[in-house]
Amino acid sequence: MTSVTLPELDALARQLAGERHDAFSERALARAYEEYVSRQRRPVAPVVFSSNGTEYPTIFGLLADTKAGSATLEIRPEPAPPASEWGFLRPFERIVIRPDSSADIHPLVPGPPERGIARILLREHYLPRSRGDEDRGATGGNRVNLATLIATLDRGLVVYREQGLLPFSVAILLYLPEERVRYEFDLLETTLLPDPRSGRLPPSRRVRRTSRFGFAVDRVIGRGDLSLLAARSLEVLSESQGLTSVELAHVFGSVRELVDSALQGLVARQLVTFDRRTGIYRPRTEAFVPSGAETPTSAGPDASRADTLLRTSVQELIAAADARAACPLCGAPLPPGPKQILCENCSAKVGPPG
Repeated sequence: MTSVTLPELDALARQLAGERHDAFSERALARAYEEYVSRQRRPVAPVVFSSNGTEYPTIFGLLADTKAGSATLEIRPEPAPPASEWGFLRPFERIVIRPDSSADIHPLVPGPPERGIARILLREHYLPRSRGDEDRGATGGNRVNLATLIATLDRGLVVYREQGLLPFSVAILLYLPEERVRYEFDLLETTLLPDPRSGRLPPSRRVRRTSRFGFAVDRVIGRGDLSLLAARSLEVLSESQGLTSVELAHVFGSVRELVDSALQGLVARQLVTFDRRTGIYRPRTEAFVPSGAETPTSAGPDASRADTLLRTSVQELIAAADARAACPLCGAPLPPGPKQILCENCSAKVGPPG
């Protein structure tokens, strides 16, 4: 496990942001760093990042390597813990993310990888801002519209380098045929973090949602206008039938009043509902998908329903994807200028949407 120190972050901020990382920005970075470190959670496992065959001790090595071009990123826990220690997370041996944002999850047990589409969600971070930037921002000028949901790894590296942004933690969102899965990484300690529900809610309380639903929730969070606690609360609520503020305070190890405030903000945005009689907050599924279109995914669909589920899964992938150079189902290369995201072979198998 490799830790990133404050002096290393200071040097990288100076390299990427130049004069914007002045003495004022250095002090702000130190405060942000100390606050984040004080809240670090016990990790699931250390991880190793490698890009195009080159291993980087930390992701900041790849960020600092401005000559690194189009990247295929591989993430693997080393050593990988047994399946019993993953909690709410899907165990994996490694994740491979390609430049077109297609991705493979290689399972911990021997078997074929599962293909999906990857997005990068920026979590906690520091954006260098000089004293002049802060003064202009306070009067309404020089504001930065920060993109927190990034379509591809290459785009994320470009944005972070251009803005001099230092990511402390990110979530890798993988849209699979049946569901969206989320993995969060502490980039300062280079570790995989546990799902906040692990050990605090029974797995039976989780409701599996479709990729389309997960992508809609991620887009709301990716706008960057929710507080971190509100965003995390929305993520947990969206995969439940409803939770109380007491239960969510237990999940996040936070003060109930702070959680209540975050939840009331979500109610005001009409993203969740509140039942005053029971004290339960529930996700407003109609805020993310058309009414009647969202149903929890099943663990073992019948063979007779396979074609219908496959068509639904493809529609979810289309909704979650940009145009890409490889078929997200079989990985076959697509011809130049494709009009759809599937190759001819997979299109023939799936058939027209029903």
